[in-house]
Formats: sequence, structure tokens, C-alpha cells
Amino acid sequence: MRFTDHGRRVVMGAFDGGEITSDAGGLLLREVAGRLNLFERMAACFDDRRNRKQVTHPLPDLLAQRVIAMALGYEDLNDHDRMRNDPLLKVTAAARPLVPGGAPLPALAGSSTLGRLERSFEEADRRYHKFTAQPSRLQDLYVELFTGSYATAPERIILDIDATDIETHGHQRGGFFHGYYEHRCFLPLYIYCGPHLLLSKLRPGNVDGAEGAKAAIKRVVGNIRRHWPKVSILVRGDSGFARTNLMNWSEANGVDYIFGLPRNDYLLHKARKIRSRAAMEFLATGETAEVFGDFHHQTRSGSWTRPRHVIAKVLHRSQTEQRCRFLVTSLDWNAPAVIEAMAQARDRAENQGDKPPRDLLARTIYEAVYCPRGDMENRIKDCQLDLFGYRASAHAFKTNQTRLILAGFAYVLMTQLRLMALQATDLAKAAPHTIRQKLLKIGARVISSVRRIRISMPDACPVQHIFFTAWRALASP
Repeated sequence: MRFTDHGRRVVMGAFDGGEITSDAGGLLLREVAGRLNLFERMAACFDDRRNRKQVTHPLPDLLAQRVIAMALGYEDLNDHDRMRNDPLLKVTAAARPLVPGGAPLPALAGSSTLGRLERSFEEADRRYHKFTAQPSRLQDLYVELFTGSYATAPERIILDIDATDIETHGHQRGGFFHGYYEHRCFLPLYIYCGPHLLLSKLRPGNVDGAEGAKAAIKRVVGNIRRHWPKVSILVRGDSGFARTNLMNWSEANGVDYIFGLPRNDYLLHKARKIRSRAAMEFLATGETAEVFGDFHHQTRSGSWTRPRHVIAKVLHRSQTEQRCRFLVTSLDWNAPAVIEAMAQARDRAENQGDKPPRDLLARTIYEAVYCPRGDMENRIKDCQLDLFGYRASAHAFKTNQTRLILAGFAYVLMTQLRLMALQATDLAKAAPHTIRQKLLKIGARVISSVRRIRISMPDACPVQHIFFTAWRALASP
């Protein structure tokens, strides 16, 4: 093919470059998965009833192909009808040995085979669908990977719990109209500890936001304490999770909590002194007043069997109604997390030459302990948007649950890549999409011979130094 000349030079094009891939950075994902033994452990959470003598694609290879492809940006099953011949994905997703004589590796599984992997055995024709995922065991694997990422048990951890929506189309099972999100959706539940995903549970769109939260926290906490019996655990959530059963269970099992608390007239009345102090401060300075306070509160209905510690934040601004927010928590002066946060707050005040405020306890719990919960929203976006957790487009509910979990493992893979290999680079805090575009999407020529597979990446690759840094971190014993 001839194109417009470049000066005196003729410009020609042809499809004769050999085996070329656009995803050479996937080699790093392969190394991370190998360190975690990820796909073998995932395969142990499936029932595989195929005849072993007739298996072409082992279950770990199928899982590797699906999860790594999502990490590389291929979210749909039909992408694999063309990606199954990609030379790099064959190396990354297949554990089979090299073909004698240096012949090209055989093609990977197509979309129909991978579709059977996600399809539930109970919801399909049992003659053709031989796989059954065990979601509870896969969820437990999230926690095993989390605890395994620590060399020693931490003293304290914080679990963030939240719900979000996945829009549905057509008449998918479990999809219902939700008044808050204003469309038909599922309502998945997520639990994170920092960047680590611990739970991704799909729920129908017509359930309460806190439905199943107690059971989920109980399971996650139980799995964590099997590995770390003495770890101190704090559970954080918004006002949708300030439920009596969850708080009662936490108190009975030595788990601290801090939840948003819906505002009502009784709470506003009990916070009247804090509100008055904010109004007086505003009148004295003429500037926006932000005042914190705390008190003990018990519901009038009797749903709370005992008084609980409530934190109030009052914001008083010009020409607007006073804004009040409330938290309910088991934390007090003696909680280690509060002691540490208050010591840091006092040090900052002393370094700036300021006197610690009179509302230091309430301010510290609100700002230093509760407000960092907002970072969980970014982790949900990473999992939902960058790694395609929203692609719950199957008709069967269990199939969509499996897809959500597989997207969660793509998130785990990208998170472990960042934690293991990218901490000393510019991508130490990058989102999965940024890592994919800058580090994984590298064009390369794949040359197969009898003894080796050579991935030849371009000399002018702008992220060579980051790639070498990541390779050294993953190659070290």
C-alpha cells in the first residue's frame, strides 16, 4: 500500500510485521499474578465438572485470560474472539509449555467458552455449562490476598463499607427502579480496607442500602481475625449504615464503628448548645463558623438499648441556614486511633503557634477519623469504571455476580501491581486507567523460537525507566 510521499521518500504500508501486540506491559501483570498464585487459587473456588481428558483450556488459564484482559481494557466477552490470537495474551494467560519447534502458541478460549465460565450451572443447560462459581469462597479469597500482602499483622485497620448502583437495561433479573438513583439498577455492596478490596456483593435494586451489611461485616471480620486475632478493627460508613443491628453486633464483638447519623429534630435539640456557640462565633467574627461538639444520645423510640456517643458538626454561614451533621461512634478519649490522631492535631497546632481548640476531641474524630472515608468513593470508581465492574449485562443474576467478582480480581491485580512494583515511581498513586494507558499499552513484536519468546518493545518507549523499576521489584526474590 502506497501513501502520500514524505518529501523524496516513498511511504509504503503492509501487513507483514509478524506477531505484534499492543499490550506488552501485560508481562508485569503476569509476574504479579504468579507471585500471588492468583489464578490457581481462584480456580479452587470453582467446581469444574469437565472430562479432564478432553479439556483444552484449563480453568486457571480461562480465569487468567478473562481477568488479565479486563485489566488491559477488554471488558466484553466478544472481545476474546479476536484477542484469543494475541501473541502477548497467549503468553500472559496460558500456563501451557512452549510448542515444540518454536511454532506459535495455540489460540486461547473464545467468547462462548468464557461465557460458560461465568454462567451458573443451575441456570443453564447442564450438558454444556460445566462450571459453577462459589461466590462466598471467591469473596474469602479477597481477604486472604489482603492479609497475605502484609509481612506482619498491623495493630489497627479500618474497614469502609458502602453501596453503589449498576444501571441495568431491559429486564435483567434483580434489576429494579431505585428512587435515589432514578433508574433501574442493581445495588452492589463493597467493603475496602484502604486500597484493598474485601467484598463486592451484587444485590437486587429493590433492597435497603444496608441489607446484608451485618452479615458481610461479620464474615469479613471473622476471616481477618482468623489471620490476625489481635488486630483492632474500625468500621466506617455513611448514615445508611447507622443501623441498630450492626452497631449491636460491633459492640458485642469488640469492633469499633463510626457511622453518619440522619438528622432529626431531637438531635437538633440536643445539639442546641453547639449550634448556639457557632452562631455566637459567627456574630463575633463575621466569618463562617465551624464548630464541633459531642454528647451522648439515645433514641426516643427505644431502638437503641443504651446511650451512644454522637459527634456534631455545625456550619454557620452568612445568609444561609445553619447546617448540622451528626456521627454516631463507639470511639472516645481512650480509643488508640483517637489518641494518635489527637496527638498529631496538638503537634500541628503547636508547630503553627496556635492553641488547641476546645472542641479538639469531636473535631479530631470527625476530620481525622471519619472524613478519610471519602477516599473509598475513588476505589469504587476504580473498580466500577476503570475495571468494568458495571458490565453486569447478563440476564441471570448469578452470572452478573460472577462478573462483578471477576472485575474485582482485575482490580486486585492492578492494586497489587501498584503496591508491589510502582511505589518508587510516578505511578505510585495512579488510577488503574492511568497505569493501563501509560505502562501496559506498549506496542511490541513477539518473536517465538524453540527456546524463548522475545518481546521486543520500542527503543523510544517513554516509560522505560518505570517499566525497568517495576520489573526489578517483581523479579527480586
